[in-house]
Amino acid sequence: MKLTVDCVLNHELANLQGASALSRLLAKAQVAQLNVPLEALISQQFGLNEKGDLPIAAISAAADGLAVSDSYWLRADPVHFVMQRDCFSLSEPAPLFIKPEHATLMVASLNKHFEQDGLVFCIGKSGAWYLHADKVAHIATTLPSVAMDKNVHHFMPQGVDSAKWKSILNEVQMLLHDHSANEARESSGELVVNSVWLSGGGVMPSSKVLQHDVDLIIANDVLNQGLAAWANISCQPVAASLDKILQSTAQHVRLTLPQSNHSQTNGLDETWITSLFAALRNKQIEQLTLNLGFYEKCLVVVIKPLDIYKFWRKPKPIMQYLE
Repeated sequence: MKLTVDCVLNHELANLQGASALSRLLAKAQVAQLNVPLEALISQQFGLNEKGDLPIAAISAAADGLAVSDSYWLRADPVHFVMQRDCFSLSEPAPLFIKPEHATLMVASLNKHFEQDGLVFCIGKSGAWYLHADKVAHIATTLPSVAMDKNVHHFMPQGVDSAKWKSILNEVQMLLHDHSANEARESSGELVVNSVWLSGGGVMPSSKVLQHDVDLIIANDVLNQGLAAWANISCQPVAASLDKILQSTAQHVRLTLPQSNHSQTNGLDETWITSLFAALRNKQIEQLTLNLGFYEKCLVVVIKPLDIYKFWRKPKPIMQYLE
């Protein structure tokens, strides 16, 4: 079996030292750094190579229970902007987790305000927010992972319609400023939603036959589930352990590991990465490819069973690969 694994590196994973399973695996592998965020890399590997925005929103919305038809969609992630000395920065996490009752109230307010503009905010089954427009927006957007912790001014929508969409964002921010749902969030110690982050604009692309050998996708997120449906590839939810996946008869599996929070970081390394290392040693995997996303960058890691025995390669901290 060939196995491709997509994984977001949070700060805790990226700061793992040489003793970690991930550090030991990278030491034996071929490692290349790409200046592209993970979502873009995955989309491109599925054959989406649009010059402007990748149509991530439409593909995700279709898997998230929304009827996308041939309309224009954007992701509208609820986010928190932090005031810095002379600018606002995009705070982690993005999107924020919003209680369903609060999300419903906020989206209802936004839809009431923007109804005459042909804009409809929608909430998918996963809780993700989307924006449906009755006209194509001639803008280029930035994925939130690229803009994280940076001056948001540099990552606002660009293009012919940019002034219009910056105005829309300003109106969104004013509507959310003193919203009752935000007051409830603030009183319970949660970050307020003071903006939305627009990205992944486009219409659903025509289905295509991909020139690769992936025959099973294992993922819980709507982007990968949507990509699987669009490419007509079988898709399953993430199993509890690697052992379940290795029992599959698929020839090439693509697995997206769930994003870990601070408390789960060691478990991800010890459970999944350690198991991957063992499966390589036991020749249960003939080739492992790791796509490790870290904000606007990716590490692409390729390793085969014989590489495990390159004892002269010593582990080093993960961050040294990202410098």
